[in-house]
Amino acid sequence: MVKLTSTDGQEVSVPMEIACQSVLIKNMLEDVGDSEDQPIPLPNVSGPILAKVVEYATHHKDDAPQPAEDEVKLRASDDIDEWDREFTNVDQGTLFELILAANYLDMKTLLDLGCKTVANLIKGKSVEEIRKVPPSGQNGFLLA
Repeated sequence: MVKLTSTDGQEVSVPMEIACQSVLIKNMLEDVGDSEDQPIPLPNVSGPILAKVVEYATHHKDDAPQPAEDEVKLRASDDIDEWDREFTNVDQGTLFELILAANYLDMKTLLDLGCKTVANLIKGKSVEEIRKVPPSGQNGFLLA
């Protein structure tokens, strides 16, 4: 088991295979060893978002590995499976925090899912319609 600590001090213990879906955590564990009593601090991830990340990683733990970057073909934004669609059916602030966490944790599949979801949110809308969407989160970024 690996202990992860969020920015707000919430501690979560997860199996090694779940934690290592994050390239950042995997590299940290390789650098310091798999000391079970030392929690890994995640200063850019809040407790609720860490719980969502762990939920995603747990659901996708048996997925086939992603192909190499140069083997990836164009990805359609509408090829999201039902579980993932339901998982990202959250408020805009949570969605953007998930994207930021996925980027920080270096979890490519979760980052891709978040970006596809945002793409679907703005698909077919005019610039004026997109600007009407209220800014999200403390940063008020992307759709404002």
